[in-house]
Amino acid sequence: MVSPDILIEARGLTRRFGPNVAVADLNLKLAQGEILGLLGPNGAGKSTTMKMLTGNLAPSEGEVFIKNRSLREDAVLAKQQLGYLPEQPPVYPELSVDEYLRYCAGLHGIASAQRADAVASAKRDCGLTEVGRRVIGNLSKGFQQRVGLAQAIIHRPPVVVLDEPTVGLDPIQIREIRALIRDLGRNHSVILSSHILTEIQAICGRVMIVNRGRVVYDAPVDAQIGSRSLTLGLARPPAAQALAQIAGVCGVDALDNGRFRLSLEAGADPREVLVALAVQGDWGLRELRMESKTLEEIFVELTSSDAAAAAEAILKEAA
Repeated sequence: MVSPDILIEARGLTRRFGPNVAVADLNLKLAQGEILGLLGPNGAGKSTTMKMLTGNLAPSEGEVFIKNRSLREDAVLAKQQLGYLPEQPPVYPELSVDEYLRYCAGLHGIASAQRADAVASAKRDCGLTEVGRRVIGNLSKGFQQRVGLAQAIIHRPPVVVLDEPTVGLDPIQIREIRALIRDLGRNHSVILSSHILTEIQAICGRVMIVNRGRVVYDAPVDAQIGSRSLTLGLARPPAAQALAQIAGVCGVDALDNGRFRLSLEAGADPREVLVALAVQGDWGLRELRMESKTLEEIFVELTSSDAAAAAEAILKEAA
C-alpha cells in the first residue's frame, strides 16, 4: 500500500528497446505539493521515463502507482489523476484556443454544463484569457506552450507531468513559462523533465539526476552534498592535535599560513564550537568556510564519461 501523501510511486521501472536499455531499475516518489525536477543530458532516458509514468509507454519491468492505483491494472482511473504535456504540445493548429480546450475538457470527462467554467479557469491560470478566439496555429510558440499547459490542467489533476516545457522558446517566453509552472505548483504536484540545470534550480524543490537510464542522484535542490569538510584559518593556531579532538572532527590536514582542512563526521557542524574556542584561546580567527559542491559540479561529475565512479563517490559522501 502506498502512502496517501505519495501521489506517484514508480518501482523498478525498466525499458528495453531490443538489446538497448533506455531506463534501468528506476525508482521514484512524488509527494503532495512537490515540484520534482528530472535532470539529465540528452539521451539519458528522461522522456522514456515520463512516457512510462504517464502510461504512454509500457515498461519492460516494474510498475507505476498513481494515488494508490496501479497504472497497469487500473489504467483509466489512474490516468484521470494525471495531466501531461509532452515535449511537442499536442495541439490542433486549425482550432481556436476555446475550441481546442472544450474538446480536451470532453476527453477528460468533464460534464457539458461544466466545460465553460473549466475552460475559463484553465485559460486564466495559463494567461490565455485574451486569446480564446485566436487560431492556435497563428499563436507564437510560447502561447502554444501555454495552450499545452492548459489542456494538461483543465481537469484539475493532482499531478502534472511536463516534458522539456521550454524547448524552442526565446528567453522572455522561457521566463514566462517558468513563472507559470511555479504558480501551477501551488495547486498541483509537478514532475518536470529538463536537460537545463538553471531551469531545475529556478523551479524545482527536489532534483533527480538521470544518466544512462539510471538515477544517480536524488536530493533537494539546495542540499549541501559534499559538505563534509571545512577550511579553518588562524593567526595563532594551536597544535593540529587540539583541533582533531573537537567533537565532529575526524581528521585534520595542515595547509599553509595557519590554514587547516578539517574532515567532518556525517551531519557534524562544529563551526560555533570553533568560533568559541578561537576566542577563548586567542587563536586569531581569519577564515572559517564550509566546503560544498554546487549542483552544477555534481551534475557534471555524475554525467561525465566517468559517471559510475563519480556517482559512487557522491553517494558515499552523502551517506
